Amino acid sequence: MAYGIRRVPGLRREELAQLSGISPTYYTRLEQGHAANVSGSVINALARALGLDEDATIYLHSLAGTIKEAPAPAAPASPPAGDPLFEDVVALMPSAAVFAMSRTNDVLAYNDLAGRIFFSHLDECAPLNTHRLLFTDPYTRDLYSDWQWEARLAVASLRFMSGNSPHDPDIRNLVGELSMASREFAKLWAEHPVTRCTRGRKSLILPDWGTVELDYHVLHSPLDDGQRLLVHTAPEGTVGYDALRMLSD
Repeated sequence: MAYGIRRVPGLRREELAQLSGISPTYYTRLEQGHAANVSGSVINALARALGLDEDATIYLHSLAGTIKEAPAPAAPASPPAGDPLFEDVVALMPSAAVFAMSRTNDVLAYNDLAGRIFFSHLDECAPLNTHRLLFTDPYTRDLYSDWQWEARLAVASLRFMSGNSPHDPDIRNLVGELSMASREFAKLWAEHPVTRCTRGRKSLILPDWGTVELDYHVLHSPLDDGQRLLVHTAPEGTVGYDALRMLSD
């Protein structure tokens, strides 16, 4: 499989090879995915020459095989079960909008506040996936004041996850499904954005509140199975704080 190394605009292959301290021939083999047993130091040198940030460097290591990939999980016979610890945390945080997700962004559990903000328009028994909702559900699209930014971030996060587990059939199936369902997803996926999403700020448009900004933090399961907890809060004294407080009553 080709690593898909992209050259820095304006630099020739020979110049990138020189900056990386490798021969042009070896760089070409890397670019085409024909080099075996690539060392981590070579990938680090390439990342510096390409001007990659930390997340993109980790992704490049994943593609090159210098980070050990977790074994591809067997296809589950039933929907994935949530981490019991995460389910407890979801229930114990009524003043924050919290939901737990699988490695493919299936929503495994959510509290009442998260339900009111993100999922109130859906049937309670409907299977939820944050990426499917973002790219195929009009309500979710209108929920974000800057949908384009949110969409790029979502694709970049999924790209990072796929780099860590490139042979995971569930991730591949999700990418294939969304590529068929959404031209915007397909376009963003082809652009290869990549990031490890850990914290940030979302700007939402809530009924009766208008534009509300919420901080979010991503917590990873100690089971190391790709499950994450997404916690939305807001500082006291902000519109977001008041909205969360009122919606949680």
